[in-house]
Amino acid sequence: MRGLEVLAGNPQAKHRLSAGRGLSHAYILAGPAGCGKHTLAGLLAQALVCSGGGEVPCGTCPDCRKAISGVHPDIIWVGEERKDVNVSMVRALRADAYIRPNEAPRKVYLIPNAHTMNQSAQNALLKLLEEGPPYAAFLLLAENGGAVLPTVRSRCELIRLGPVSEAEALAVLSARFSDLPADRIADAAHRCEGVIGRGITLLKDSDSRARGVQETAQRLVKLLLEGPELAALEFCVGLEKWEREDLSALMEEGVEQLRTGIGGCQDLRRALSLARRLEEVRRGLDFHVGAGHVAGWLCAGSF
Repeated sequence: MRGLEVLAGNPQAKHRLSAGRGLSHAYILAGPAGCGKHTLAGLLAQALVCSGGGEVPCGTCPDCRKAISGVHPDIIWVGEERKDVNVSMVRALRADAYIRPNEAPRKVYLIPNAHTMNQSAQNALLKLLEEGPPYAAFLLLAENGGAVLPTVRSRCELIRLGPVSEAEALAVLSARFSDLPADRIADAAHRCEGVIGRGITLLKDSDSRARGVQETAQRLVKLLLEGPELAALEFCVGLEKWEREDLSALMEEGVEQLRTGIGGCQDLRRALSLARRLEEVRRGLDFHVGAGHVAGWLCAGSF
């Protein structure tokens, strides 16, 4: 099987899939959230529908191109992400499985959260795994392979995925977030504990948070410089719900914008005075548990 380099780490899983034994009709991909189950499931689904001949997936045949684009009609996700798969969904899957593929040699069903299926749902799936049509293939994604009934596990090939090394996580995150500062990427690689999906979430959240702080600082500086006073006060009252660390970052961003002229203030003395005020508030946050007085601190002396 080709293309396994897209999956970071997990040499044992890669070895099993590249051993030249051909593809199974059913797999359980087991491992913690964010470990690469969806990445591997996508690659396996592509390989199962590939019609290019030779080693799969070829990556160039019409079936591969549609699989890569996420529009292949014979690759079907059962249920929705983060929702349990119930027995009625499995029965619908079973009925659909006996309809021949639209275009590809195989019809592939991906089942997220397979570890949450109750016994009735798993027994309904078991019948399909045992007696289903030869063109149907099944990929079960489970955080805990042990939560799948032994009878279902015995009909599937179990592929276990686990955390990667910090160096491997750093390499993947650096390639994906090349526009972010290296120290932020290194911090995420350390904090994700080898679960790359967790590292991606950390960096996306921090990037979104940084943009939110920047936009809020622009609005805050404009109101404190230009008013009206009531609108500024109301805006600052809303900031009292923020966490102290976020408020501190907001004050720092506001000071930076004033010092670099982003606020657009033509009155240099007023801009410097407001920058000092924001810096005083930032320092004050270091000595206060909450942010309950931030509105008063910010507005006092600003108008």
